[in-house]
Amino acid sequence: MPTIFTRIIEGEIPGRIVWRDHVCVAMVDIRPLNRGHVLVIPVAEVDRWTDLSAEVAAHCTEVAHAVGNAQQAAFSPARVGLMVAGFEVPHTHLHVVPIDHMGHLDFAQADTDADPDDLDAVADILREVLRAAGHEQVV
Repeated sequence: MPTIFTRIIEGEIPGRIVWRDHVCVAMVDIRPLNRGHVLVIPVAEVDRWTDLSAEVAAHCTEVAHAVGNAQQAAFSPARVGLMVAGFEVPHTHLHVVPIDHMGHLDFAQADTDADPDDLDAVADILREVLRAAGHEQVV
């Protein structure tokens, strides 16, 4: 059975995708740890990130880097955090999170009732900043 991420990538269910290429997508997390939280997800449905090829893992990290720079420009956080946890969905995903303190990386603090309009606005802002930076992979 495909994961929720595969279903979003394939267009079966909606997602706020801000980046799409042949290797990965980046989408706004619907349960953000902080405003601007994005997931970078390989198209290939691989459970453990250590099972990704080095090339796919590197590409996902490069995309996370571009997204993190866009988050920094758009939201001015103290830092942009990057982590791979891997327990929520059995499909590798990198969390790219604008953070002002370590608590912004605590999954217990995730916003389980995020405003859909704000999530749409975050996606629009990130797309705009990524396009302005010259990224053609922006959806």
